[in-house]
Amino acid sequence: MLETQNLTVRFGGHVAVNAVSCRFVPGTLTAIVGPNGAGKTTYFNLISGQLPASAGSVHLNGRELTGLSASARTRAGLGRAFQLTNLFPNLSVLENVRLAVQATKEGTHRRGLNLWSIWSDHAALTNRALEILTSVSMTAQQDAPVASLPHGDQRKLEVALLMALEPSVYMFDEPTAGMSHDEAPVILDLIRQLKKDKTKTILLVEHKMDVVRELADRIIVLHNGELVADGDPAEVIASPIVQEAYLGKAREAT
Repeated sequence: MLETQNLTVRFGGHVAVNAVSCRFVPGTLTAIVGPNGAGKTTYFNLISGQLPASAGSVHLNGRELTGLSASARTRAGLGRAFQLTNLFPNLSVLENVRLAVQATKEGTHRRGLNLWSIWSDHAALTNRALEILTSVSMTAQQDAPVASLPHGDQRKLEVALLMALEPSVYMFDEPTAGMSHDEAPVILDLIRQLKKDKTKTILLVEHKMDVVRELADRIIVLHNGELVADGDPAEVIASPIVQEAYLGKAREAT
């Protein structure tokens, strides 16, 4: 279970996230929605460690993560898509994933570096990387340099790297942003596949309500940095506070 307790961050006199307490359980995809400036991405940054909290705490499976760095939280099981990992543009697709698998295994086993371990593990690392590429339908591009990939395939590769880290919590911050109409369904299909693993917790920041309606088991709504709604997607979307704070503003903007 991932839990935030009174999580707060202040920038000068501005409170960007104000005492947000929430629990996220395995087997559930929770969508985090709200108008621009509501604090959604800031809340993500506080959970994943990109920002230090002014007050409150973050816990994963009973362990407090609040004082840990972003990389330490990754090792603890928090996976932040699209911001956690950087692609190596001059390496191949397979080499990118293999390096992520290797980093995960070394972090787990903390084995000393020696020639025997390098050679004995090479095949296992490659096989695991190929398994991940198969799951994201990218084996045909395994030898292509990452720099040659179109934007949509680079996004798919970033999901593959996240999968290689084997997190217990997947965090997606507007995963289809900047993608074309044809590219976006590929990423959404990957998230649907991840949802099938009921041992995983998925958090999704998304402004496209059609995506939220389809994927979310639960919606929480942030407005002016505060948690203002939490529950079943249909009920939350229909609630007056969401209609006014989020959907109404979206209609006015259009």
